[in-house]
Amino acid sequence: MIQIVTDSASDITQDEARELNIHVVPLKIEFSDGEVPNNSLEDYQKFFKKLEESKDLPKTSSPSPALYLDIYTKAEEDNNQVIVISLSSGLSGTYESSLLAKNMIDYDDIYVIDSCQAIPAQRLLVEHAVKMRDQGHSAEEIVNEIETLKHKVSVSGLLDTLTYLAKGGRIPKSIELLGNALSIKPSIILEDKILQSLKLSRGRKSGKKALWKNFEKDFDPSYPVIFAYTSNEELGKEFMEETKEKYGLTDTKLVAIGGVIGTHVGGNGISIAYVKKD
Repeated sequence: MIQIVTDSASDITQDEARELNIHVVPLKIEFSDGEVPNNSLEDYQKFFKKLEESKDLPKTSSPSPALYLDIYTKAEEDNNQVIVISLSSGLSGTYESSLLAKNMIDYDDIYVIDSCQAIPAQRLLVEHAVKMRDQGHSAEEIVNEIETLKHKVSVSGLLDTLTYLAKGGRIPKSIELLGNALSIKPSIILEDKILQSLKLSRGRKSGKKALWKNFEKDFDPSYPVIFAYTSNEELGKEFMEETKEKYGLTDTKLVAIGGVIGTHVGGNGISIAYVKKD
């Protein structure tokens, strides 16, 4: 049997994990008054409400190697193979934790992949691996496919406010105040393993155009397109339906973003993940 393991930066809930027959290892999210769960859609909703009310950003931390080691040890006992698809090493030490755990056990059938991705792009890779596993592909075939595919996946998003970039120390407070007063909506993209600025747009409508411009130049329609939202499902649905109509998309889904990346981008955000053409 092939066991697929990812982490909670993929925003795959525990209910979804059971349906997919995978393991989701949790990253910690801790406000000043304690840790909050990040396992369900209800947890996501509670997180963004707390984030909006909190003066300071919560702290996120990587899973301990011990969490991975428990999975690896059980897999060895059951003679199962393990494929780990982790959050981008440019955003977290999660990949290093999963790799360290592999080096702590004398078992060869463990494959650890740095997805170089997060949120719906990381999910896209995990779900593709699950599909291949369920079709009967070998672990080696799945790993080779994901290692190639991860460089073709793109994820970008539109934020509602500059506030969380300022809280995270990425922009000065003065820029935050001016930008929010002018309804500046920053769009971001995950490239070279880290989040980078795509464009600053005046208003949500202009911001969507920036995402579409990036999407339309190279998306591969033979793969699914995943849309995501932070806290406001209606905004996510609206963006997905507009994009489906604009580009004639048929293989799409809408998912929620939780607290791991939500900590840094805030509520009322939208995102799109897809596979680029060769």
